[in-house]
Amino acid sequence: MSGAKKLSSLDASFLYYETPEMPMHVGSIAIFRLPEGYDGNFFEDFKAMIASRLHIAPILKSRLEKAPLDIDHPSWVEDDQFDIDRHIFRGSLPAPYDRATLERIVGWMHAKLLNRARPLWEFYVFEGMKDNEIGLYSKMHHACIDGGAGAALTSMIYDVSPVPREVPEPPARRKDAPEPREMAANFLNSYQEMWRQGFEGAGFAQGIELPRSGKSDLGSVLFDNAMFQIESAVRFVGSVPTMLKSLSEVASKIADPKSRESLASMASPPTILNKSISSERSFAGVSISLPQAKALAKRSGGKLNDVVLALASGVVRRYLLSQSALPNKSLTAGVPISLREEGNADSNNQVFGMICSLATDIADPKARLEAIIAQSSKSKEMSHPLRALMPQISNISMLGAPIMVQILALLYSRSNLSDVLPPAVNITVSNVPGPRQTLYAVGAELLHIFPVSIAAHGVALNITVQSYRDLLDFGFIAGANVIPHVQVLADILPEELAALEAAYASAPDAPLAAS
Repeated sequence: MSGAKKLSSLDASFLYYETPEMPMHVGSIAIFRLPEGYDGNFFEDFKAMIASRLHIAPILKSRLEKAPLDIDHPSWVEDDQFDIDRHIFRGSLPAPYDRATLERIVGWMHAKLLNRARPLWEFYVFEGMKDNEIGLYSKMHHACIDGGAGAALTSMIYDVSPVPREVPEPPARRKDAPEPREMAANFLNSYQEMWRQGFEGAGFAQGIELPRSGKSDLGSVLFDNAMFQIESAVRFVGSVPTMLKSLSEVASKIADPKSRESLASMASPPTILNKSISSERSFAGVSISLPQAKALAKRSGGKLNDVVLALASGVVRRYLLSQSALPNKSLTAGVPISLREEGNADSNNQVFGMICSLATDIADPKARLEAIIAQSSKSKEMSHPLRALMPQISNISMLGAPIMVQILALLYSRSNLSDVLPPAVNITVSNVPGPRQTLYAVGAELLHIFPVSIAAHGVALNITVQSYRDLLDFGFIAGANVIPHVQVLADILPEELAALEAAYASAPDAPLAAS
C-alpha cells in the first residue's frame, strides 16, 4: 500500500451513496473533427496518446483499496496490474451516425456502474460520424474529481495545437513506506513543532501531517486512523475562531426577518421531477453562444451564472406547463459552488452547495431573470458563512461509518422514500468554467464538451453546462422513467435564449457585473 492516499469524507461519500439505480460517476461527450485528409487510425493514436500521458494525472492509474472490514474510508493506490485496454474502448455507432444517436447511446451507457476493482474511469471512441467527426464519451467516478478537476484534467491531457506537445518522462518512483524508526522521528518532530507553534498559528494547524504506516493490515489501518484523528483535532482547534465567527453570522441571519423570508423562498414544492429514478438515463446536449449569454448578464446587471439559472428555469417552466404540472410556488435548484483555488488541479472534490430560487412562478422572462438575480444574491449571502465550515465538515473520519452509510443508501434507494418525502431541491444546475483556447487530440480539433452528470433519487433532472472557447455546452440528463426523452428540454433552450434577448433588446444597459 505504498503511496496510498486515503479519500476524504466528501470524496468517499460518492462511493457510499452509489447504488445500481444511482451511479455516481460524471462524464462528458467530446466532439472532435478530424483534419482534412486524415488517413490514420484515430482510436489507436488516441489510446497511445493517453498511455504516454498517464503520469500527468496519477488518478488515472489509481484504484481503490478498502480498509479491513470496511471500517474506514478506502485509499487510492497505484494499480500494479493497470491495462489501458480495460479503460479505452472502440464504440459502435449505428446509422445515421450523428450526434443525436450518440447521445441516446450515451444515456444508456451512463447508467452502467464502473468496475471498482480497476481505476474508476472509461473512455469510448466513436468513429465514422457525419461531417468527419469523432465522438468521445468519457466517464470517471465523482469520488475522483469534481467539475473543476475534470476541466483541469481536460487541459492537462489535450494539446493547444494540432501538433502534439512533447511530454516529459514520468518521475522516478517514490520509495516504499517509511521504516518504523523514521516514522517515530517524524512523529516526534511534528509533536514538538505543534507545541512550539501554538494553536493560534492556524497556518500550522491546517498544514500538520503526521506519519502513516502505508500498510493495509488491521493494526496499521487503526494506527493511520489515529494519526488522522490527531491531525483533524489540531486542525479543528486551529479553525475554532473561524467556525465560531461563521456560526455567529449564521445565527444572526436566521434571526433577521428578511433572511427568514429568503429561507422560505428556498423551500422546494413537490413536482413530477422529484421521484425515484430507474436504472435508465436519457441524455441530450445543446450549445449556445457564450458572448450572447455574457451580453445578457451585462444588460441585466447579473452574472453569467444568473443567466444560466434563468435559461434552466425557462426550460423547466415550459416543460412542466406542457405536462400541466407547473406548481404555483417557484421551483428551486441545487447549485454546486467550487471552493477550488485558481490553478489547483488536485483530483478530488472541493465544492460547496447552495439553494437558489428559479422564479418559475413568473411568466415574463425579463422579470424572471431579475428575480433570480435578487434571490441568487440573497442565497449567496445566506450560505457564505457556511463555506468556512466545509473543510472541517467534509473531512470527518469515523471508524465503522462506511458500511453503515452504504446500507442506509441502499435502503433509501429501494424504499422509494423520495417519492413521498419533500424535495430538498427540484433540479440540479451546475456551471463549470472550461478551457477558453482551442484544444486538440492527436491533431483532431475539439469542437464541444457536453457534460454528462448525475441524476439522483428525488432530483431526477440535472442540467450541467461547461464553457469552451466561445460556447456554453449544456448537458441534460434525467432518469428515463421520469423524463423519457430529455431532448425536448434541450430543444427549448435556444427558444429561451431568444426570449431573453428579445426582452432586453430595448432595455438600457445595467451596471456591468462580473461574470
